[in-house]
Amino acid sequence: MTLAAAPRAIVLAAGRGERMRPLTDSCPKPLLVVQGRPLIEWHLVALAAAGVREVVVNTDWLEEQFPAVLGDGSRFGLSIHYSMEGRDHGGALETAGGIAKALPWLAPQHDTAPFWVVSGDVFLPGFDFPAAAVDEMASHPERLAELWMVPNAPHHPRGDYGIGPDGLALAQAPQRYTWASVGLFRAAMFSDIAPGTRMPLRPRLDAAIGARRLGARLWHGAWTDVGTPERLAALNPG
Repeated sequence: MTLAAAPRAIVLAAGRGERMRPLTDSCPKPLLVVQGRPLIEWHLVALAAAGVREVVVNTDWLEEQFPAVLGDGSRFGLSIHYSMEGRDHGGALETAGGIAKALPWLAPQHDTAPFWVVSGDVFLPGFDFPAAAVDEMASHPERLAELWMVPNAPHHPRGDYGIGPDGLALAQAPQRYTWASVGLFRAAMFSDIAPGTRMPLRPRLDAAIGARRLGARLWHGAWTDVGTPERLAALNPG
């Protein structure tokens, strides 16, 4: 991938991490250490290896710790912009609201180029943010997003969406999967949201499914929603 063609990315890191308490009382969940490095760094290293150079990290809880730990991103080969929702808005804006606030950095030309979205509290050690998927999305200009799905974990047995034979996400299907909290998105899904609006993502995804504008594909690699101290401990044996 050439530098000019490299997509931008946002790592979602504004959550409070209530289920991870007391660990998150003094450390944001994405900065908890997994196998020797802060969880969020696994994404940053993989994004840089994929050719991404511009990354937004949105923050709220203990947000001053992020620039202190990650710096300006140069040691990863990145330029990091911090979208500080706590400082600017008094609290987290939820996923759609956080992405909408970050659009000036994610899609500065208001174009249709997709950008990566990944949650800072999932562990995807083998996911390489494939350049081929970015190119493939260009052949589907009608799609607002492409989600990567994983087999359902015990704590989420019903899953989120199915995958149709045409590669579109389905609200109802005999086999449903869990969204891995990583995907390619276009600005058009969020451009009508005023910056500073608090808004979840799920209604936007559901609307895109209804309009047949949401793609989905299955990821077979390792994936963990690091949502409890027990799951964190399982990733750090010994």
